[in-house]
Amino acid sequence: MFPIPKLPLLKLRPNETHKLLQDGIFLGGHTMPWGSNYTFMLWLSEWEEKGNCIRVIYKPRDGERPLSDFRQGTLFQREYAAYLLSQELGWPNVPTTLIRNGPYGIGSMQLYVDCDPRITYFDMRDDMGSELVRLATFDLLVNNGDRKASHCLLDNNSNIWSIDHGLTFHTDFKLRTVMLEFCGKSIPLSLLSDLKSLLGRLTEDTPLRQELSGLISDKEILALIHRLQYILKIPIFPILDPNRNIPWPLV
Repeated sequence: MFPIPKLPLLKLRPNETHKLLQDGIFLGGHTMPWGSNYTFMLWLSEWEEKGNCIRVIYKPRDGERPLSDFRQGTLFQREYAAYLLSQELGWPNVPTTLIRNGPYGIGSMQLYVDCDPRITYFDMRDDMGSELVRLATFDLLVNNGDRKASHCLLDNNSNIWSIDHGLTFHTDFKLRTVMLEFCGKSIPLSLLSDLKSLLGRLTEDTPLRQELSGLISDKEILALIHRLQYILKIPIFPILDPNRNIPWPLV
């Protein structure tokens, strides 16, 4: 696609990361293998051909493969909507994400998480269950239809990150996940407290509600509220069918 620049990578604070994601200049990049939709790793810098840079994951709208159950050209918006909800809750860790124009048009732009891609959920689940429960709860809330094992990342500081939220917010129950260990277990009280607080910000005319209205449909927002109310009423992870509610491939 583009030549890969030989420039040092920046370590930025969150506000600096957002500004560079929004305004940075594209220096180069390449396609990412194995994805169903077109996905690119790009290098962004403050100055053309000079200065430090960051790596980002770019998913253009026009590279989305048509699906029978999700509206065409909306997956990149769902990526951003999931990020907004994670910011409101304070969990799980979702890399800084926004929407902007890139080399192939408008799409989602997300900070790349430096990690060992060979380490997936299956390598974390035995020792990091107390942290992974946040991802499982979030998936239930946003109705994540594609929680593969490789969508759980472990960075160099042992922080778990959640990525790939394009198949979310459907009005029908679409949850597909490899995190079956949580089925039938109770959702922790600390997470329920955060979810209860979120409910008020979704049902009232708040900046969050207004921004979500530009990303997903009114019916999908209403379905999100109903899922949240149900979780608060019955705070138990549902029993899933391993023949139906798991993604393919698993990793």
